[in-house]
Parts: sequence; C-alpha cells; structure tokens
Amino acid sequence: MLFDDLKQSCPADWAAYTRHPFVMQLGRGTLPQAAFRHYLIQDYHFLIHFARAYALAGYKARTPDDLRRAKDGMAAILDVELGLHLDYCRKWGLSEEAVQAAPEAEACLAYTRYVLECGMSGGLLDLHVALAPCMLGYEEIATWLLDQPWLARDDNPYMPWIEMYSGAEYREAAAEERAYLDALVARDAPSPTQRAGLARTFGEATRLEARFWQMGFDLAAADKL
Repeated sequence: MLFDDLKQSCPADWAAYTRHPFVMQLGRGTLPQAAFRHYLIQDYHFLIHFARAYALAGYKARTPDDLRRAKDGMAAILDVELGLHLDYCRKWGLSEEAVQAAPEAEACLAYTRYVLECGMSGGLLDLHVALAPCMLGYEEIATWLLDQPWLARDDNPYMPWIEMYSGAEYREAAAEERAYLDALVARDAPSPTQRAGLARTFGEATRLEARFWQMGFDLAAADKL
C-alpha cells in the first residue's frame, strides 16, 4: 500500500508526529486544557482549508468518480463537520464567534498552504499524499492510544476526541482514503523519480503536522485561554 510505503520513507518524522508529547498527554489526560483549546480553534481553520482542498481536488479530477469524491468530501466538511466541530468547541467554553475571530496561527498557515500548493502545482495524487498525514494519521494515532495500557479512560476529558478518531465511521473513511491512494497510484503509474517526490511531500506534510501539535503548547504558553 502506498500509505505504508510513505510512512517507511520517513520513520523518524512519522514517529515524532504520531508520538508527539501532545498525543501522549492526550492519552494520559494530562494535556493542558489551554493547549487543547488553542488546537481546537486552529483545527476549525484547518477544516476550512480542507474543504478548499476538496474543491481543488474537483478541479484536478480526471473522472466523474473523482468529481463525486471531491464533492462528497467538501459537502461533508461544510454541511456536517464544521457544525459538529463548533458544537465540540462550545463544550470547551469556546463560542462560535471567538473561534471564527481568532487569527490563523503560523503552524496552521504553513500546513494548509503547503497542502494547497501541492495540489495546485501537482495532480490529484500529490494533493491526497499531502493530506494523508492528517486524515490517516489521526486514525492511526487514536487507534494506537486505545491499545495502550496506560491510557487514562476514566475522567479523561480527551476520550471523546480519541473515540471519535478511532470509531467505526472514521476508520471506514480512512480505509476508503487508503484504497483511493492506491487506486490513484495504479492509474498514474508514477516513475521512481515521481515516487521520490511523493515521499518528500509526505515527509514535509508529516513534519508540518507535528508542528501543528506543538502549536497548541506554544500558543497556550503565550496566551492562556
């Protein structure tokens, strides 16, 4: 599978992302709540750009099935996920107005613009590879946390987040994305040089994802909510 090959191309970066202190503290329930609130705010902005990425995927589509997948992805974010995310933010004391008014952090700017640039300068495969550390990484992280004997299940305010990204619905979406990556590879038949380029894209996106975690700590330290 392409996703496995991509992870194996940058094992240290993948470990730094999926075992980041932010992730470990989520599982132990010790993550400072201010750090998580800042993460939630920036994740809202990320979702907006994720929808833009699906719009770009529609432009880059080569088949009706590509177009349908792009349409469904954008609709899911705009019609469902953004509302659910804002509801979740309210449970953490963050109003819709506060979330929408908050400026994008540099880590959010860096990752989202990198993803969009990969899609604009490359093809559909390049775009989905740039998005893979987010969509597929979250499932892997949450599933891994559930398997850890040290996971704090009781009185852990972050268990709903872990359960959401390890749940059956999200696992199904991740499985479909992995299969789509493989279908794109089979269709595009990238050369060894192109595959190396995909690995570089994935590695950079993975590093940017790790910085997204770190952003929560950094913003909390600078301005506690």
